[in-house]
Amino acid sequence: MMVDTHCHVYDSEMKDAREIIEEALRSNIHMILNGTDPSSNREVLELAGEYDNVHAALGFLYTFADDVDEGDIDLLDLQLEDENVIAVGEIGLDYYHGKENRDAQIHLFNRMLELAEKHDLPVIVHSRKSIQDTYDMLKSHDVVGSLHCYQGSVEMAREFIKMGFYIGVGGPVTHQNNRKVRRTVSEVGLDRLLLETDSPYLAPGEVRGERNTPLNLKHITAKIADELGIAEEGVIEMTSKNAGELFGFEVF
Repeated sequence: MMVDTHCHVYDSEMKDAREIIEEALRSNIHMILNGTDPSSNREVLELAGEYDNVHAALGFLYTFADDVDEGDIDLLDLQLEDENVIAVGEIGLDYYHGKENRDAQIHLFNRMLELAEKHDLPVIVHSRKSIQDTYDMLKSHDVVGSLHCYQGSVEMAREFIKMGFYIGVGGPVTHQNNRKVRRTVSEVGLDRLLLETDSPYLAPGEVRGERNTPLNLKHITAKIADELGIAEEGVIEMTSKNAGELFGFEVF
């Protein structure tokens, strides 16, 4: 079994979401679908209730920071009680795309972390050009989780790991010019890595320019195995074990 710990395989992102999910099921791929706003959260919950290989992560991403209200928060609070929800995500900060509303992003991220604490759920965190604020906020809450599409330094990765976090590795590890991610993989080691695709985004180099799907985990697995000098089966086994331990579901 392989586990895609971060993807957006639902109708508003991929019109053939059900076909992709069914193909992944035939390939023994489990996936954690990440919502980002009220609409996608509803889609994620529906699919998680429909397919055994789909697990739900619900949250409000920075893109919703200027629009969220208390009614939205209350609805999410209720949705997080659903038995198919295994994480709060995708949540986090992005100063590359939205530095002008930094305060609103921080406020929303804080509310999401509070909900994760309340429901005792791990978090799936987006951080771009905001690594220090991300670290400081996570440190101030009693949460664990994954750093989606990690782009920080090896040194900062070690600090997150000390807090109980895992490092999400996806398509960028295969990109020729992305030595930074490959160094993180080599330095961190397999016991704190998770596989992800961010489908339909961030396709691996082998299919760059095409729409990404969870079936492309094979390219990510192969590159990690090459970097670490181990068999691909070892990468699959360990990252699946990590996903099961963090998110609390059976993977074998």
